[in-house]
Amino acid sequence: MRLNRLLRSSTFRLTLIYFLLFGLSSAGLLAFVYLTTVQVITHQTDETIRAEALGLVEQYEDGGLPGLERIVTDRSRSGIGEIGIYLLADEQYQRVAGNLPQWPEQARGVADWYQFPIQGLHGGGHMQVARARTYTLSDDYHLLVGRDMTERSEFRTLISEALLGALGLTVMFGGAGGLFMSRWLLGRIDRVNRTSQQILEGDLSHRVPLDGSDDEFDRLAGNLNRMLDQIEQLIASMRSVSDNIAHDLRTPISRLRSRLEVTLLSDRDTEAYRDAIQDAIGEADQILNTFNALLDIALAESGALRDQFEQVDLTAVVDDVVDLYEPLAEELDVTLSKRTASDVWIDGNAHLLSQALANLIDNAIKYTPSGGVIVVTNQQHDGKVDLCVSDSGPGIPADKRAEVLKRFSRLEHSRSAAGSGLGLSLVAAVARLHEAEIELSDNAPGLVVRLRFG
Repeated sequence: MRLNRLLRSSTFRLTLIYFLLFGLSSAGLLAFVYLTTVQVITHQTDETIRAEALGLVEQYEDGGLPGLERIVTDRSRSGIGEIGIYLLADEQYQRVAGNLPQWPEQARGVADWYQFPIQGLHGGGHMQVARARTYTLSDDYHLLVGRDMTERSEFRTLISEALLGALGLTVMFGGAGGLFMSRWLLGRIDRVNRTSQQILEGDLSHRVPLDGSDDEFDRLAGNLNRMLDQIEQLIASMRSVSDNIAHDLRTPISRLRSRLEVTLLSDRDTEAYRDAIQDAIGEADQILNTFNALLDIALAESGALRDQFEQVDLTAVVDDVVDLYEPLAEELDVTLSKRTASDVWIDGNAHLLSQALANLIDNAIKYTPSGGVIVVTNQQHDGKVDLCVSDSGPGIPADKRAEVLKRFSRLEHSRSAAGSGLGLSLVAAVARLHEAEIELSDNAPGLVVRLRFG
């Protein structure tokens, strides 16, 4: 079963393709070696025959036919396969001198290279293979000079067998290596599959095991584990958000329903009905504000608006938002002021920047006591732009500052105070969208929230 699974795996198919390409390359290389070797041997033999034949032709031209016959006879005494093959024949191809009994039938006709079988005069009379060059002399006599190719044929056979054996070993070891590599790769992939299956079954605590090699699979497993950590955190955050939404919206919705039900069952005058409807509208506005804040956070965290960024005059944003909240601050006896620099521009979304600044000022007014001071500043230095909101309220403890940037997070856990706990969460989302740093620090007393762009 495991072997069948291995054979059907993609890793085995890829390894098989690589193995086939490697085998074909090896076969081509070995064939090239064989053909080159045979060509070199044949060329050396032909050159030897040609040189010897040309020497005999020169002897014929110098000493005539009797001199050539004497030399061929002398050279033929050693026998076939020891020195060479020689045959001098007349115009009818009848033997005159040499160590061949007769002129080969294949070599009759035009003078050229020929290969033919011969009966060995030594070694038991078995058939041998000869290669020879024929020449037609000036008086119509014929000369044949050649070499016994038996040993060379045996050498070629030995080379071919050795190369085939090498190819066989290559195929065997290549196939074994392919199976091993496929099994190893499949094992590494199976770790990811097993972890994925366990996660699909609902257990998010599992992670892909690492072997410490820091190779591509280890780095992939590390990235997957980090992704799973983030997914687990997001799911936990979603559960917390769902619980907080249910808690925050259940109270105003229940209160809204109760007021409407009581108003419907009571016999009241027009003014009482008007007040009840006004209270219902207020409760509905609070619910809508919560949902709108959630939508703004989701829009900022999606990053979809980054492609629509434009140059925003941050000073104008500060002026507009501060002007909007000045009446509320005066009503609560809180001094709201601004210190802005001119020509402070950043790339961003004007609406979300205004919403984030409004949330900061609204929180500052909410928690700053009567007679307190809130200052909004923006300045540019070293290529960066700072937007700060400082107040003289109770501030936030250092160990709680990271927590208040999460959704529905409040310092008072009774959740009795007005608000949804989404104000600073929206500010943090807008900061991430604009790739800005958000910093909460102590104002002694109070809190300073700084957004640093650039």
